[in-house]
Amino acid sequence: MAQSWALHSPPLRKMDGPRDILHLDMDAFYASVEQRDDPALRGRPVIVGGHPKRGVVLAASYEVRPSGVRSAMPMARALRLAPEAVVVPPRFLAYAEASEQVFSIFERYTPLVEPLSLDEAFLDVTGSKRLFGPAAGIALRIREEVAREVGLPCSAGIAAVKFVAKVASDMAKPNGQREVPWPETKAFLAPLPVARLWGVGPKLEATLHRLGLRTLGDVAKASPEFLTEQLGDTGVHLGALAQGEDDRPVVPDRQAKSIGAEDTFAEDTDDLDALLPALHAQALRVGRRLRRAHLKARTVQLKVKLADFTLLTRRRTLETATDDGQRLYREASELLARLHKPGPVRLTGVSAQQLVGEGSQFGLFAEPEERAQRLNAALDAIAARYGQSAVGPADVAKPDVGEEEEEARRRVGAAHFDVLPKP
Repeated sequence: MAQSWALHSPPLRKMDGPRDILHLDMDAFYASVEQRDDPALRGRPVIVGGHPKRGVVLAASYEVRPSGVRSAMPMARALRLAPEAVVVPPRFLAYAEASEQVFSIFERYTPLVEPLSLDEAFLDVTGSKRLFGPAAGIALRIREEVAREVGLPCSAGIAAVKFVAKVASDMAKPNGQREVPWPETKAFLAPLPVARLWGVGPKLEATLHRLGLRTLGDVAKASPEFLTEQLGDTGVHLGALAQGEDDRPVVPDRQAKSIGAEDTFAEDTDDLDALLPALHAQALRVGRRLRRAHLKARTVQLKVKLADFTLLTRRRTLETATDDGQRLYREASELLARLHKPGPVRLTGVSAQQLVGEGSQFGLFAEPEERAQRLNAALDAIAARYGQSAVGPADVAKPDVGEEEEEARRRVGAAHFDVLPKP
C-alpha cells in the first residue's frame, strides 16, 4: 500500500488550535512478551527469530542491542554479533493476544486510534482532555495500565502532529515518554539528523548530505525553490516535515481500507493442504480484528508468495458482508484450491476488504450469520477472559509444548494488520 503524503501541508496554525497526538510504541514487543512469560529470560540478551540460516530477527531485547542486533537483520548475522544471545522461536498467538489487550486499553481513552502494526499506534486525545486531563497525563495512565494489566513496557511521544510524536517516542525508549509542546516543535527538530525524516533512507540521506543538508534545521532553513529544484515534490514534503508541518489526521480502524494477517514460512512447501492450518489461523485473526473494529468485509483476498517471490492474489466478493473468521477461512481455502499447485510457497495471507460498518448489510444468509455472530460473541468473551488460545478449531488449537516449539520454528514471519501504511 503506497504512503500518501501531504506534500503541501498547511501550517498547523490553520487548524482550530494544535492537536494532542500520542504515539504509543511497545518496547521490543515480541522479546518483551517472551521475557514476561519466561522469568528466566528477564535481563538476558534475547532474540526472537526463525531459522538460523534463512530466518530474520523478529525482535531483539534491549539487552542484546548493544551488540548491534536489530529487527529485520538476518539471523545468521545476528548470531555472529551476539553468540551469547538466547534465541527464542516466535509465538504468534501470544503476540496477537497481547496486542489486542494493549489496543483495548488505548480505546478506553479515545476512539481515534490508528494502528500502524501489532505494537504501535497513533492516538488523538484532543477531545479526551476534558475527561482525563492533559495529554501527557493520559499517556502516563495508558503506559501504567499496559504495564499493570498486560505486563509489558510501552513508550510514548506527545506532540501536536504525528511525525513529531513518532520521533519523540523513539527518543523516549525504552519505557519512557517525551512531550514536545507545540511552540517548541521547531527547536526540538532542528538538531536531529536528516535520517529522522520519514521517507529518508540511506540513498536519500546521502543526497541530502551532498546538498549540505545534514540536520532537520538545515532542511527547514532551505528555500522551497531550492528543495523543489533539487528533489521535486519530495523536497517540498521534507521541508514541511522539518518545520513540524504534518496535518494528517489520526485515522481510526473503522476508516481502514483493509484488515489482514500474513505469515512467512521458514521452509517453502508445495503441499497446499499443509498451508490450510496457517490460513485458518490468519482468517480467525482477521475476523477478531474486524469485530473489535465493528466492521464487516464484503471481499476476501488471498495472498500467496512463491519461493521465487512471485506474488499471487485472488479475491472473492461475498453475498453478505461478514466478520466471521470461519467464513473468511472457507472462502480463502477455496481460493487457494483454485491455484492448482503454483509451486513452492513461502508466504500466505488473508485480508478483508470493502469494509462496512456493522448493521449495514442484509442478505439471503442472515440467519446463519446470526448464529455465527452468537458463537463469535461467546468465543470473544472466553478469549477476553482466558486468552486467545483458550478455545478454537482443532487445526489451529494450541499443541503440546514440543509441537508448539516445532511449529514456531517453522514460521518466521510476523503477523500484521494491513490497516494503514507504516511511516
